[in-house]
Amino acid sequence: MKFPEEVRDLLRKKFVRSKGEWLAQALSGEGFRLEIPLGVPSGEDASRQSEAVRRWVRSWADLRMPGEVTDVERRFRDLGSQTLPERLVFDDPAGVAEWAGESGRWERAFERASALAEVYPELSTVLPRHFDRLADEPEEDFRRLESFLAWLAAHPASGLYPRQIPVEGMDSKWLEGREGCLKDLAAAVLSKPSESGDFHFLCGLRRPPSPVRVRLLDPALRILAGGLSDISAPAEDLARLPIAPRRVFVAENLQTGLAFPDLPDSAVVMGLGYRTEPLSEIPWVHAPRLFYWGDIDTHGFAILSRARTRLPGLRSLLMDEETLLSHRALWVTEEKPAKSELANLTGTEARLCRALRENRFGQNVRLEQERVRWEDALRVIRNAVEENE
Repeated sequence: MKFPEEVRDLLRKKFVRSKGEWLAQALSGEGFRLEIPLGVPSGEDASRQSEAVRRWVRSWADLRMPGEVTDVERRFRDLGSQTLPERLVFDDPAGVAEWAGESGRWERAFERASALAEVYPELSTVLPRHFDRLADEPEEDFRRLESFLAWLAAHPASGLYPRQIPVEGMDSKWLEGREGCLKDLAAAVLSKPSESGDFHFLCGLRRPPSPVRVRLLDPALRILAGGLSDISAPAEDLARLPIAPRRVFVAENLQTGLAFPDLPDSAVVMGLGYRTEPLSEIPWVHAPRLFYWGDIDTHGFAILSRARTRLPGLRSLLMDEETLLSHRALWVTEEKPAKSELANLTGTEARLCRALRENRFGQNVRLEQERVRWEDALRVIRNAVEENE
């Protein structure tokens, strides 16, 4: 037997899990029906718990909440013929939302989604994925979103920087906090596949240049670059440097790249993390000898795999089991391991990454590259240089 409070808990969970699907049904005009069995007791249970059965029947008879309680007739040996509540039936998600204590959020999400879908019918299938955004945005932010979509529909290829968008209250922080949602909505409004590019590309906007930081490790290279050794500039500017180093190291983290010593005919690109796109935009980075050094954790290997789509010849350094196990005292915990499939790892790298994911060395083990003993790192780096002299 399910009492109203038990059903309320059940409906809260169903609402959280299915609210987007229900919003899609509501926008499409599709019929809705949800039935919750109330657990009619068997004859044996009714005889053994007669007082509980009476309380259960009264709880549903006295209830004043949305939904229709359908009854069923049962005849029991001890209780005689009884009319019992059998199911709670809903024909509108709004009723479920009221039971779940989510009426305000449901109404707000449905009203806002309906208003947007009336102007942009193509959004009907997209908006349900963003139920929480629709339900929880402050009114002025939602109005700003409407204004942004209207402007975008009229200016699909403006070539402006995001801060130049002539929408009141628009700023970088507002855009960045909603980029995933805006990209999804923009792709639908502009009839572009969402996989066809990032937010800026889809919206016809210019991306603010993101500097790439490099160090030229050979005095001869520095002369060619006007004496500069540590350079931070957009990839297109770095591409124009008149240099052609024989070796390029890619260091996942900035401080590791800063620690590199002078090395003949070498440069280091540092601190890109997952932002590997510049590796394919700077011609001289495609050197004869390429090395990657990152953290020994699942994200380190994910970045290495991603970087190899730009530089297929990348060879990893200090990302092996021997390095990991020899620094056990310096391990930390990887809070959120990467889950994506990694297609561009060597067999040895893939085995170590799999071992990390399966926690063979311990729970979410991580060795940050900065923690590797510098004398060990230098030896490996110098060996990589000398073996190709």
